[in-house]
Amino acid sequence: MSKPTVLIVGADKGGVGKTTVARTLLDYFHGRKVPIRAFDTEYPRGTLKRFHPDMTEVVDVTRIPDQMQIFDTMSDSTVTLIDVRAGILSPTLRALRDIGFIDAARKGQITFAVFHILGPSIASLDEIAETADFMTDAKYFLVKNFINNTSFFEWDQSTYNSYFHSIKDTVDLTIPKLNEMACEQVEIASVPYVTFIANKGSNGESANYSFVLRGYVRHWLGNVWAEYDRAKLLDLIDTPVESAAAKTRQ
Repeated sequence: MSKPTVLIVGADKGGVGKTTVARTLLDYFHGRKVPIRAFDTEYPRGTLKRFHPDMTEVVDVTRIPDQMQIFDTMSDSTVTLIDVRAGILSPTLRALRDIGFIDAARKGQITFAVFHILGPSIASLDEIAETADFMTDAKYFLVKNFINNTSFFEWDQSTYNSYFHSIKDTVDLTIPKLNEMACEQVEIASVPYVTFIANKGSNGESANYSFVLRGYVRHWLGNVWAEYDRAKLLDLIDTPVESAAAKTRQ
């Protein structure tokens, strides 16, 4: 029997590129023919919605009516991705516990995964300890995102391992750095990465983006998708995935 899949992308610290990761995940699942919808919790403006307006709704996840909009409409056939704004990852997980979502995931009624975007400081490791209690029987991805030119210091390995292994089924993911000029041009275009690569505008019309910059984005996104393939993200989906997934593999 199939069950809903819910993915949360977040961190309690700001400036670590949460929305960038959410954008790559939307491109990845959409490219693999997996139906997916998204909620942008940067209320009321929203950033994710600027790049993926057709599949994204802006909500205030701290409000009960907006929580109902998300969790009362979960579908067995569509993945739900929630881009959690800075500072409210832990409060969001507490709310999920209070409404019974965490318990439903523990019972196997929902597939639940958290993509925790790490910053370079030890405070990011402390965030892992804060979220550990909520992650029983959930898939937990620790993401080092180099898109913002982040320089991660070398954590003491024993200290890092003590945090890393505090949650079972933890997987490391690394998002490589994208060429700064290419990154800037995608931001200006306000389109998904795959749309920029295809040289299309927001309305599907032909665009005139740089061949060189599109090449850099294509190469970078291919590496990101390879990392997601390595982590077997499609295994999170309980519904059958169209065999075309292999055909779209870059």
